[in-house]
Amino acid sequence: MLALLSLGGLILVAIASAAWLGSKASAISSELNTATLLIPTLKENITSDSSGKALETVTQLRAHTVAAKEAANDPLWTLATGLPGLGSNFSAVAEVARSADDVVGFGLEPLVSVYGTLDWEALLPTSEGADLATLEEASPSISAAAHAVWLSADRLDQIDASRLLPQVADPLTQARDQLNDVTGALNAAAAAAKITPGMLGAQTPRNYLLMIQNNAEVRASGGIPGALAVVGLDKGKLSLGSQSSAAALGAMSPIVHLDPEQQAIYSGRAGKFMQDVNLTPDFPTAAATAQTMWERKTGQRVDGVISIDPVALGYILDATGPVNISQPELVALEDAGLPTELTGHNVVQTLLSDVYAKLEQPRLQDAYFAGVAQEIFAALSDGKGNAKGLVEGLARGSDEGRVLVWSGLTDEQSVIAQYPLSGSIAGPSIAPSQFGVYFNDGTGAKMDYYVKRTVHLVKECPKDGYEQITLRIRSTNTAPADAATTLPAYVTGGGSFGVPPGSVQTNIVAYGPVQANAETARLDGQRTDFATYIHSNRPVGVMAIKLAPGESRTVEFTFGKIVQHTEPNVVVTPTIQAVKDVILPTEILSCG
Repeated sequence: MLALLSLGGLILVAIASAAWLGSKASAISSELNTATLLIPTLKENITSDSSGKALETVTQLRAHTVAAKEAANDPLWTLATGLPGLGSNFSAVAEVARSADDVVGFGLEPLVSVYGTLDWEALLPTSEGADLATLEEASPSISAAAHAVWLSADRLDQIDASRLLPQVADPLTQARDQLNDVTGALNAAAAAAKITPGMLGAQTPRNYLLMIQNNAEVRASGGIPGALAVVGLDKGKLSLGSQSSAAALGAMSPIVHLDPEQQAIYSGRAGKFMQDVNLTPDFPTAAATAQTMWERKTGQRVDGVISIDPVALGYILDATGPVNISQPELVALEDAGLPTELTGHNVVQTLLSDVYAKLEQPRLQDAYFAGVAQEIFAALSDGKGNAKGLVEGLARGSDEGRVLVWSGLTDEQSVIAQYPLSGSIAGPSIAPSQFGVYFNDGTGAKMDYYVKRTVHLVKECPKDGYEQITLRIRSTNTAPADAATTLPAYVTGGGSFGVPPGSVQTNIVAYGPVQANAETARLDGQRTDFATYIHSNRPVGVMAIKLAPGESRTVEFTFGKIVQHTEPNVVVTPTIQAVKDVILPTEILSCG
C-alpha cells in the first residue's frame, strides 16, 4: 500500500510538474509572440523619425522579453533541461528567450537611445559642413550593440536543431534566421559609424574621384565612365572640384598594371583607357586603376573613388526635388530640345538618350553631363531635400549596385570590402553560392539604352553527386527597325567597330561560385563554343552576341562540380532596367 501511495504521489507530482511546465511554456510563447508583433511598430517609429515613440515601444518590448526570460529561468524549467531526450528542447527554448532579451536589452535599447540623439539632417554633408562629432560619439554604443547581438546569434547557432522536437526546432530556426539578419544590419551600421566620419573629412580633408557610369554604353559594373569630377569633403563640408571626362584623359602609356587573371579576360584596354577600367566587374580593381590614371594625367591625389549611374542620380533627385540647369552655356542648349529642369522622372532618358539624339558634338555632350553633375551637387551641398529620402535613395542605389565606393586607405577598404557597396567579386561580401552575369558593350556606341535583358538561374539535376546550375540570359534589341538611319551615328556607332548601325554587340561574362567549373554554353538552344577563364578561383565564361533591331537571343552557361549547398543567388550589371525586372525567379527542374 505504501508503495502504491508513493507511486501515486510521484504521479501527482509529475502531473503537477507537467502542468507547471506547460504554463511556463505558454507564458514564454505568449510573451515572445507579443514582442514580435511590436517590431513593425518600432520600425514605423524609426522611419517616421519618432524617437520618443520608438523609446516607448522598445520599453514595451523589453517588458515582454524580460517576462519570457524569467519564465525560462524558473527552477523547474531549469531542472527539466537535464531530462534525458527532452532536456535539449527545454534548453533551446530557454536560450531563445534569453537571446531575445539580450537583443532588446543590449541591442535595441541603446540603439534607439543613440538614434534619439542624432540629428539626421545635420549629419549629411553640405556646403556648411556636417555634425560628425555626434556620429563619432555614437560609434562605441553602436559597436557594443552589434557585438551583443552577434553573441546572441552565435549562441543560437550552436544549438543542434536536428535533436529537437518540430514544435521547438521550427521556431528556433526562424529566430536564428531573423537574428542573423539583424546581426548583418547592425554590423553594417557599426562599420559605417566607425569609418564614415573619417571618410567625410572629420580629421583631414578628403578628395574622391566621382565617376558617373553611363548605362547607355554598358560596362560590367554599370556603364562607361564618361563624366568625371573631384568631390571634396572637409569636416562634412561638400564641394565639387575639377571636372573632366574619360575621353579627355586619353590613353595611358605605359598601361596601368592589372593582375594576369583579369588582363587575360578583359585585355590591356582595362589599364589603358579610363573608359574601360570597369570592363572588369570587380570595382576595387576598376577604382584603383581609375585612381592611378587620374593622378598620372592630372597630378591630383585622390583618396578614393565613388561611382554612381544616372538611375541612382534619379533617386537623389527624388529626394532633393528638381534642379535647374542654370549655366548660360547650357541654358542655350534648350533650343536643342533638352530640358533645363531635371527630375527623378526625366534624368535617365535625358542623360542616356536625349543628349545623344539632340547634341551631335561630344564636347557639348560632356558639357551637359558636367553641368548636370554640378547642379545636383549644388543641391546636395545646399541641403536641399530631406535626409531620410536621400539616405533611402543612396541605400537603394547601393543595393542595386548603382552606387559603389572604394577607399585608397587599407583600413577603410577592409571594412567596405565586407559589403556589396564595395562591388567586389570575391571576399567576405560574396555569398558562397553566388553567380554573376555582367555585360560589356562591343558596339562602341550608346545602343545599350535600347537593350532589354532577363537573367535567371535554372537548378539542373545533380551530376556525379554535385549540383549543376545554368545561367539563362535573354537579350532583346528594342531599337526601331530603321535605327540605322533614324538614330545618330554617335548612338549607333556608325559601323566603326564592325557592327552594323542599329545592331548591338555585347560580351556576356558569367561567373560561377568558387571551385565550380564552367562546363557548357548554348546559344538559342544550340551548344556552342565559349571562352573560359578563372578569376579569384571563380570560373568565368565569356560569349559575344550580336542583335539586330527587334532581335532576341538566349545564352545559357552551365556550371557544374558545385560544392556549395547554400541557396544560389545571382547579381547582374545594373542597366537602365529595374533590377527586379532583370533577375527572374529561380527555376527548379524536376529530376524524377
